[in-house]
Amino acid sequence: MSAKQENEGAGQQANPAPLAGITVIEFTHMVMGPSVGVILGDLGADVIKVEPPEGDRTRTLLGSGSGYFPMFNRNKRSICLDLKNPDDLKHAQALCADADVVIENFRPGTLARLGLGYEALSEANPGLIYCSAKGFLKGPYEERTALDEVTQMMGGLAYMTGPPGRPLRAGSSVIDITGGMFGVIGILAALEQRHRTGKGAEIKCSLYETTAFLVGQHIAQKAVTGAAARPMPVRISAWAIYDVFETANEGEQLFVGVVSDGQWKTFCADFGMTELAARTEWETNNERVKARDEIIPVVSALFRSMPREELVAKLEKSGLPFAPIAKPEELVDDAHLNAGGGLLDVTLADGTVARLPALPLEIDGMRPGLFRDLPRPDEHGDELRNRIAGTGR
Repeated sequence: MSAKQENEGAGQQANPAPLAGITVIEFTHMVMGPSVGVILGDLGADVIKVEPPEGDRTRTLLGSGSGYFPMFNRNKRSICLDLKNPDDLKHAQALCADADVVIENFRPGTLARLGLGYEALSEANPGLIYCSAKGFLKGPYEERTALDEVTQMMGGLAYMTGPPGRPLRAGSSVIDITGGMFGVIGILAALEQRHRTGKGAEIKCSLYETTAFLVGQHIAQKAVTGAAARPMPVRISAWAIYDVFETANEGEQLFVGVVSDGQWKTFCADFGMTELAARTEWETNNERVKARDEIIPVVSALFRSMPREELVAKLEKSGLPFAPIAKPEELVDDAHLNAGGGLLDVTLADGTVARLPALPLEIDGMRPGLFRDLPRPDEHGDELRNRIAGTGR
């Protein structure tokens, strides 16, 4: 551990993080399960990641999976155990016997067959909170194998993201991560319940039901309007100006949104759009939406005549919503993220330091930080085995 990380760990003890003193045992891989663990770890829990003897296979994924391990496994300790080996299985059971929380995302029934399911573990540890991250909650699909992309497709999100006839998954593991967030919500609720009852709980979070929750606004739209929601690229926007526009700089675009009647007046005044402002019938949002085909060409022509820097300066001064179209890697140099503690330095397996996003939270004005760097496989194994041996378990 670097001196920086040791200092951060000492700071955590001096000013305990919200979940300091909570022990979490994590039997997970890929994204959904580890996202539960990293959130709890960032909030100060002692997260112990149980890996197979060769290490979590997510460590060596290629292509779009190569960022999974470094993003979702900081602030954790690692122990490698072969759960088919009786001695290692006893070590795993002993870790769970002293834990506050267990997280797992294996296929349904896998850990239960090893004596690591909720029913068996809660007998020895009645206060245990056990979170299973699955593809589906209880129902006809419960035993199906699911992936983020599978549930985006069957849950309507891919249909809403791509143009008609071309379903398209979102550009991030959004369901894995959001599903993990719901797992954390369930765990925190169960911890609060345990304060009152002394009893643990079994929590399940899922990919499919998370997807359904995220498209709930579109289901509600059909109920309200009687018309099915159209995919986002061809939707009828709720606002007349809510789009990506070209600027005078080739290849440089900006998203601009004007989402209230007050912002419409500001936009027209600051950009000298006197002809648009003179149309009194456009003073209300819904009338502007109906006239979008008239408004957008005028605004597009104006923005194409202006350099991007000039547009950004005007929009920022006016307080209107806008955004440059950024690539993920560009966020590493983002002035706002760098100024606010929004990026954490983690060390990759080859020694490279990567700057990755912190939790998007402030607690008493502070951002959750880095207490432990990415663990090497079994980095904390001897320490944890010695602790288990010391308890006589």
